[in-house]
This record gives sequence, C-alpha cells and structure tokens, in this order.
Amino acid sequence: MRSKRYLCLGALLLLMMTSRSPLQSRPQTPAAGISDPHRAMLTTYCFTCHNERAKLGGLALDGLNLQNPAENAQIWEKTLRKLRGRLMPPPGNPQPPQKDIDSFTAWMENSLDANAKGPKAAFVPIHRMNRTEYAASVKALVGVDVNEKEVLPQDIQVGGFDNNAAALGISPAFLEQYVTAARQISKIAVGNPLRLASVTYNVALTQQSEAPLPPGTRGGMRFKHQFPADGEYRITVLDLNLGLYTSVVENESTLVLMIDGKVVFRKPIGGFEDQTLVDKKGAVGRSEIMSRFAKIPVQLEAGVHDMVVAFVDRSHVESDENVGAGFRGIGDLGFGAATNRMPRLANGIEIAGPYNTTGVSKTTSRDLIFVCDPKTAGEPACARKIAENLARRAFRRPVTAEDVNRLMPFYELGRERNGSFDLGIEQVVMAVLASPEFLYRGIRSADTEVALSDLELASRLSFMLWNAGPDEELLQLAASGGLTKPGVPSSLDKQVTRMMADPKASSLVTSFAVKWLNIADLEAVKPDPGLFPQFDEPLRRDFSTEARQFLSSILLEDRSVLDLLNADYTFLNQRLAVHYGISGVYGPQFRKVTLTAKERWGLLGKGAVLLRTSYGDRTSPVLRGAWVLEKLMGTPPSPPPPNVATSLDQKAGEKPKTVRARLEQHREQRVCMQCHGVIDPSGLPLESFDAIGRWRTNDRQAENAVIDARSVLPNGIAIDGPVEFRSQLASRPAVFAEALTEKLMTYALNRELEYFDMPQVRAVVRAAVKDNYRFSSIVRGIVNTEAFRKQGVPPKDKP
Repeated sequence: MRSKRYLCLGALLLLMMTSRSPLQSRPQTPAAGISDPHRAMLTTYCFTCHNERAKLGGLALDGLNLQNPAENAQIWEKTLRKLRGRLMPPPGNPQPPQKDIDSFTAWMENSLDANAKGPKAAFVPIHRMNRTEYAASVKALVGVDVNEKEVLPQDIQVGGFDNNAAALGISPAFLEQYVTAARQISKIAVGNPLRLASVTYNVALTQQSEAPLPPGTRGGMRFKHQFPADGEYRITVLDLNLGLYTSVVENESTLVLMIDGKVVFRKPIGGFEDQTLVDKKGAVGRSEIMSRFAKIPVQLEAGVHDMVVAFVDRSHVESDENVGAGFRGIGDLGFGAATNRMPRLANGIEIAGPYNTTGVSKTTSRDLIFVCDPKTAGEPACARKIAENLARRAFRRPVTAEDVNRLMPFYELGRERNGSFDLGIEQVVMAVLASPEFLYRGIRSADTEVALSDLELASRLSFMLWNAGPDEELLQLAASGGLTKPGVPSSLDKQVTRMMADPKASSLVTSFAVKWLNIADLEAVKPDPGLFPQFDEPLRRDFSTEARQFLSSILLEDRSVLDLLNADYTFLNQRLAVHYGISGVYGPQFRKVTLTAKERWGLLGKGAVLLRTSYGDRTSPVLRGAWVLEKLMGTPPSPPPPNVATSLDQKAGEKPKTVRARLEQHREQRVCMQCHGVIDPSGLPLESFDAIGRWRTNDRQAENAVIDARSVLPNGIAIDGPVEFRSQLASRPAVFAEALTEKLMTYALNRELEYFDMPQVRAVVRAAVKDNYRFSSIVRGIVNTEAFRKQGVPPKDKP
C-alpha cells in the first residue's frame, strides 16, 4: 500500500501544469539571497520526495538553480500550477501556509517573466475551418444561413475547443461533404425561379432553437426560411394532433401563420361543429379538418423570411377558482394532461414552391454576389468581375488574374449547359465554396520565428473575433499594409474596437465562452423524470438562453470579466423565474432582472452550470469542484488513478445518505483523499443547489436530510454556502482573469498553450489591471502578444 501511495504521488507531480498568482503587486527580480526563504519552503515540503535520490514521479527539484529559474522554465511552470491549486503537496501531507505559497509563486513567476528564454510563438499548421467557422464564413460571403450540424460532422475537441489546428485535418469523406454543401448553398444563394422544391421543418428540431414565439401565442414553431424566387408558395401544416378521440377539438382554438411579423393566415379549429364532424365521420372527418390547413397560398419575394406557425393563446380554464387552490388541470382528475385536450403542432410544416414565379428580386445573397449587371457591363466581363470579387473575399487576400482564370471555365460550362447567366454564376459560387483556398487556413513558416503578414494577421484576428474571414474594411487595410502601422492607438487596436462592436462578435459567446465553461452541450445531462418531473426540454433551453444572454451582457458590452463572478443580475422569463423561486416575472420573453438573492449572483448561480456539473439522478460536488478548479481558477485536478473505484451510487438496501456523507466515506481511503481533498471543498458549497439548479435546504433523496454546504478550502479558510465561496473566488481577481486569458489565448491561436506562452499570458493580465480587467483590454493584450503576431518554427520530421 505504501509503494502504491508514493507511485500515485509521483504520477500527480508528473502531470503538473502551470499556476496562477496574484499579479497586481509583484516584487522586482530578487537578488540571489532573497531566494533562501523560497528554497526553505521547497526543502520543507517538496524536496523530501522530489530529490535526486528519491526522484518520485521522475521529478527532482533540489538540483534546480533557483538563482536562474528560467533555465528550467517548463518544470517550474508545471510546479506553479500545482501549488496555486493546492494540488501539491497532496492533501493529508504537511501543507505550507498560504502566504508562503503566494510569496513563492509571485517571486517565481516574476523571475520567469523577467528572464524568459526560448520561443515566443509556436507553430500552427495549415488546417481547415471547423464547421461553425464554415457556416459563419458562408453567411458572410454569400448571405446564406447554414445549419452546420446538418452539413458537416462534429469536429474533434481539444481542451474544450473545436478549432484546434492539429485536429482539423480532412478526409475524402469530409471533402465530399464540402462539395455537396457548396452545390446546395450556391443554388440557394443565386436563386432559381424554375426550380420547384419542398422543404419540411420538423417541429421538435425547430423548437430547440432559442427564437421565442410572439407574445400571446402557444404551442408553435418559429424558423427562418430562404425562398429562392418571387412567387406563390404553399404551406401545409402536417399534423395537429387529431387522434382517435374528440377531446382535442372539444374547445375552439385559432391557428395563425405569421411571416415577418404579419399575420397572413388565421383559421379556427375545434368547437361544437368540428367535434361533431370527428364524432360522426372519424378519420374522414379529421381529414376534412386538416384540409383547411393544407397548401395555404402565400405570395412572397425571394429572400429569407421569418416564419411563425402557432396558436393564439387563451385561458385553459373557465375560472381561477380551483387554480388558486393548487388544481393543476384536468390531469389531476385522471384524464391525462391538459395539453392533450388542445390541438398542437405534432409533426411539422411543409413549404412547397415557387409557383407562378415572376423572377428573382433583390436579396441579401444576390446583393453580395451580383456586383455588376450583365445587361450593361456585358456577360463575360461581368462574370469575371463577380468571380474576382467572390474569390478575393473567400480567399481572404487579393487575387491574381490566374486565380480568376481558373474560375471562369465553371461559369462558361454553367452558362452553356443551362442557357442562363445566373446559372453560370451559380457554378462559380460553387467552385469558390469548394476551393481549398476558402476551406483551409494557413500561415507561412520558416526555419525561424516569422512575423505574420498583414493579411495573415487580419485572418487570425477576424476568426478570433468573428469566427469568419475579414470584412471589406479589414481586408483592404491589410492588403495595403496598414494593419501593422504604428500609432496611438495602433491600426490593429482600432480594428479590435470596431470588430468587437459588430454583431458578428457574438461568436465570442457562442464559440468561445460557452465552450470554455463547458455549457454548450446541456443535452449531455438527462435528469431522471422520476426524480425531477419539473424538468423538461423548454427549461433546458431556458438555461441555455439565460447563460448566453448573461455572457453577452458582460463580454459584448465590454464589462469587467470579474462580473462573471459577481454580477447581481441575470436574464429570465416566467418559466425560469418560477424555477428559481423569483416572483414578478411574467411572459415567455427574457428580460434583465436584478437579483435580490445573492446565491444566484454570477456564474455559480446559473442553471446551465449547475445542470452541466450534475448527474441525471443527483448533484456531484466532484464535478462541480473540478469545474471550479479548471474553469475559474485554471488549475485542473489530475484524473483519478487507474483501478480506483469512483462510483458514489447508493447501494441497494442501504439507508439513504447525502452525497456529502458518501464523499466523506470515499475520502477515508488515502489514495482517494489525494484528489478529493482538493476537489470536494470547491464543490460542497454548491450543494444548496439540486441537480436541476433549484435552491434547496433539504435533500429529498436522503430522507429529507438538512443540506450542509459548509467547507474548508485547501488554503484553510472555512466557508458556508455559495455566497461565501463566491466571495473567496472574487477576492483573488487575477487568478480568475488569468484563467480566462489563458483559455481565450488558446482559442485565438488555434493551439494548446506551451510553458513558454505563460509569461505573455501573465503580461496580458497585468496590463488589464488598470482597466479593471475589462474584456476588451484582455482581447487587445492577446492580439498584441508575439504569440499572436508570429508563426513558430515547424517541428522537424523524425528520420
């Protein structure tokens, strides 16, 4: 057992990563004698196991030169991260006082930063766009909304992000999907009045979007549809839940079809006449009713239109007499859920057309593509101008005559075969979208570090902030060599300010923030309906909407990133407010709400975080503690050793215990205490929230035991509950700011960070202090690092 324990300790140290430190006040590089107290701490707490003789985990610290730590920067960066997270020395071993750790880490980081050696940038290989970048780039280039999940497979995630260059290779199957997507997108973008087609929108998939239904409606769906030409379209409601029984049509409801906010169709369903019809004719009667909602004709111009199909909401009871007494509807009487007694969209909507077309009017897509009129400029000259414009924007650089020459045969073939200028241009669009110049991103490299060209820098910046290539202003500036011109503020800083104010910067929330915080995939947790009957898919979507709007309000409105921990507001609709126990919020629309209960402040009170760090049948202080350590402190814990039991499931026949009690029993094993002694203290203060984010004082799964949210953090500070825990996290602002900066830099560079990147990360955070850690200050700091503005040396091929 003793040998196994030391092997585990060694493995933990072998996995050490970099740390965080308070960066606001840091001493200057110390003289030789000043390192003595730091060596004393290492001698007392580290050298016993990690010396040249014992060398546990293959690590010896006693022989390293403390007068010049930069000689062994990689080892010290790993050591710093473990010390900052109190992951070493392992719990159960003698621990240094927090002030000694703070003093050592501040001194060591300052020494490493002041004497940094080695590379300033790492090599980023050529790579394809990931599928979200592809969709955003297509939207910017030709104005077509692409559902990337339907077009391309899931990208591999590295460190939580799906834009890591090393993971973005391509296969023949991928290439075929890109070509197929290019063919479909080009048809939609150009439009074709002669092409008749039908599209079906599934109600279940459409309702997964966060687009709210208009106030005063219920049970519907909302989506955007691209209409290819001017003309008549016929819309069919496929199913209104008219089953075998007449209860659905017992009362009258009204179905409405709205396009761009205007009601274009309104018709009742249900009531005495419809109920009689179904009662007498059965299936034939139901078909007669559904025929009212089939092939509804509407005249529309080409382009994207906002579509809503829903029911006008009405009172579901004749009086509120029983509602006030807790009566929840007819389901309480044993006749099924009340919603089964009203018509609802059960399948989806079909849109067919165009019929009787009158041509293709101006659309956003056609404005982006047709930059000239073939009737005035001449078809060949206009086609060439269109090809040049598309290629320049798609390839993210000025194009040559040879580039355009390679595209013109596609136009000529399409024009010859189809007899139409538009269909010739459609082939050009397809060729551009399938070109490697569009699909791939690459930076030139050499045998030494090289500065990015203005065009390469523009591309890296735009993909960081917008998830897509440069717009016209940025591209022209880069092409003229003006992006790197010095000035106060610099051209680059001015572009950062402009681009962060653009709506496209919302990708910093959808592609960066939610993935950094691991709340992009809330579907991964499926609460047990027997234990949590209150949870449903609309509530899951509300969690996501709240989190995204909260993140947007801080990152996109350029607040201090510390507000992510401390903000006293959130965004709620009525359903989510009721779930949180907050009164005075009515209606399905989300709005900003000031929180009086401090337990809900910041990220720690958000349903998305609390759900994602739980299991389907219970809370998990382990998941929540690990989430805090990794996401908010930047000190991820080590994975459990192999062959160690990790299940905390309640054993059959055993008296129900709280999760806390089960963890205490688990930690009695020393091999488990080494990890859980660090992880659990950061998860237990959140036990006042259940697995679906509700506040609780008792655990109903453990015989109504009183919740104990007390904890003693690894630094020895005792806390009770999420409010005190959040205060402790906020008391060390540089720790959180550095954790965020490191992740944002990882995202921006399309690679994992190396030990030699850490001095630059810390420099960004130190510079942001004067702006109270505003998000824009961190972004500008990253953009001005050598890691961002240079390409590293490619690895040498192994012989």
